[in-house]
Amino acid sequence: MINQTGAATAETAIDAELEVCDPHHHLWDYPDSRYLVDEFLGDLTGGHRIVSTVYVECRHGWRTDGPESLRPVGETEYVAELTAANQGGDGTRVAAGIVAFADLTLGADVRAVLQAQLAASDRVRGVRYLSAWDASDKVHNSQTKPSQHLLLDPGFHAGFAQLQAFGLVFDAWVYHPQIADVTQLARRFPEQTIVLNHLGGPLGIGPYKDRRTEVFDAWRPAIEELATCPNVQVKLGGLAMSMAGFGWHKRDVPPDSAELAAAWTPYFRTCIHAFGADRCMFESNFPVDKVSCSYTTLWNAFKRVAREYSDTERDALLHDTAVRTYRL
Repeated sequence: MINQTGAATAETAIDAELEVCDPHHHLWDYPDSRYLVDEFLGDLTGGHRIVSTVYVECRHGWRTDGPESLRPVGETEYVAELTAANQGGDGTRVAAGIVAFADLTLGADVRAVLQAQLAASDRVRGVRYLSAWDASDKVHNSQTKPSQHLLLDPGFHAGFAQLQAFGLVFDAWVYHPQIADVTQLARRFPEQTIVLNHLGGPLGIGPYKDRRTEVFDAWRPAIEELATCPNVQVKLGGLAMSMAGFGWHKRDVPPDSAELAAAWTPYFRTCIHAFGADRCMFESNFPVDKVSCSYTTLWNAFKRVAREYSDTERDALLHDTAVRTYRL
């Protein structure tokens, strides 16, 4: 297989008999980047037993007319139609769950959007509103143009408070200096399930470049404090993105799974120790993380880490936590 660097990867799946749920990937079709079901399934040919996946919103396929607040429903409609043929049989159930977009800054008015999202597909399981923010212009802030402490804003809280009534999970995407805001949000709404994306976004670019130890030392206690909130779970992944600062996307030969596992183990161990395996789930974040490695290599790295744990914990990390969280 070929990854984004153009270098071949020769790995085949290890522990190929294990069931895997990939709880975080995207699909899109842009002029210079196509990644739809065929491309995704092509990445799955390395032998991992991916039984189901969760599609996470990426602001693609929105309606181009009608009320602006309802335009994100177009993404759900698009993905539901695109993946309808993959919901039965023995193959991978692509987008068995959907995490949609809704503008939670609308306050209580967001209820109409949530109702429309659920009407668009019975696979909608959650909402994500991007809130990743950093003061440096070297770090890409979220497309939602959030304020630094959006998750603490009363107006945002008014919209966030609507999720529980609809049984929807909230996926939180922040950078590591903002993890404390997620903790405050979780404590304010203790009955609302929150899933922290990408380990809370430990940065390795801009002002954080070449400061990995310092960043880790700030990230770790923030993660441990967040783990005291029983309504929070965490996705283990996203470290192959260029913003993590490992620089693999610049190499002619991509890393193998042993190198990835060695680099990521301190982060994964920290989360699994703090949250427990039953509140942690490995995620691909494809095709974004494809910039650094292949899908097969990525899951091999995850499985190498999972071998440190009991069979029950391993199954939780690879499959069970995600399936339970998103009610697949």
